[in-house]
Amino acid sequence: MNRILVLITLADNGIEQIKANPELPKKETEFVNQWKGEGLLESFYISISKKDAVLIFKSDDEIQIKKLIASLPYFPFMAKIEYHILAKQF
Repeated sequence: MNRILVLITLADNGIEQIKANPELPKKETEFVNQWKGEGLLESFYISISKKDAVLIFKSDDEIQIKKLIASLPYFPFMAKIEYHILAKQF
């Protein structure tokens, strides 16, 4: 099965806005944990600065993944989102 790699960069003021609302990180984590529990999310990485994230989904349905990303509580604070469909080699 192919994978979809999603690269996310938050807006410069995104971290401050997220920190101002302590419920946002909790809600964001719930989404990520749900996707992991469903077997849809294979890997999740976050940069030390917390400004960038990498998600690898076990899917080749880009439309579905774009909808999932748009449903995240952090979505309004995202400055850049890239989607790459990958063929897993091993």
